[in-house]
Amino acid sequence: MTKIMAITNQKGGVGKTTTTVNLAASLAASKQRVLLIDLDPQGNATMGSGIEKRDLEITVYHVLLGQKTIAEARKKSEVGQYDVLPANRDLAGAEVELVDVAQRETRLRDALQLVAGSYDYVLIDCPPALNLLTLNGLCAAKSVMIPMQCEYYALEGLSDLVNTIRKVRASLNPVLEIEGLLRTMFDPRNTLAQQVSDQLQEHFGNKVYRTVIPRNVRLAEAPSYGVPVLYHDKLSKGTQAYLALASELLNTAAKSVAA
Repeated sequence: MTKIMAITNQKGGVGKTTTTVNLAASLAASKQRVLLIDLDPQGNATMGSGIEKRDLEITVYHVLLGQKTIAEARKKSEVGQYDVLPANRDLAGAEVELVDVAQRETRLRDALQLVAGSYDYVLIDCPPALNLLTLNGLCAAKSVMIPMQCEYYALEGLSDLVNTIRKVRASLNPVLEIEGLLRTMFDPRNTLAQQVSDQLQEHFGNKVYRTVIPRNVRLAEAPSYGVPVLYHDKLSKGTQAYLALASELLNTAAKSVAA
């Protein structure tokens, strides 16, 4: 059964795109069939997958407007060995153009129904805002992964995001649930980070992934080469962390199937 997961946080700079790209590559390296959907007009997940966004003639923008199918728009990340539904600046106009369109929040979900069966995992990189693009991601997904830094303001934003997910579940997508909270850019030497991490585990229990993503220079460098960190430095701490996250996801999925 296809696992469709939105990776989102209304706060920017918490590692959403880094997580989407590197988790996609790690799952693909584990022989999973993966589709990465870039819903951010900045197109960073597209570029980080080795696809030049400026050269694209068909993107997720055309899919949302019903002009093309995902099968027509997707590209292969040759370096990451997963498929990408790419984005570029054209996507910024989609919000305005979708305002008067019927069922505008479910355009992506409807388009995904045609291809979802071809994949084991669909990862949706959402923009750092609660807008129509993010709503499309949340309506298409079955679960949400929330990357977050362990700092005070992150806890404030988390409360807002959890309320947003509840509202979407109540009115648009009744199967949506929180998959898990992912601690990113983590520095164990930082006392506050450790305190916030402890609070997260106390309040959310097993919804907090055991895997922690550390601050890592190689993770920061990889996008400039247009590759996931796995193919930039396979021995780096960042690479090992995302491989561990993929393994945690796969183990959890295997247990749920067995149950």
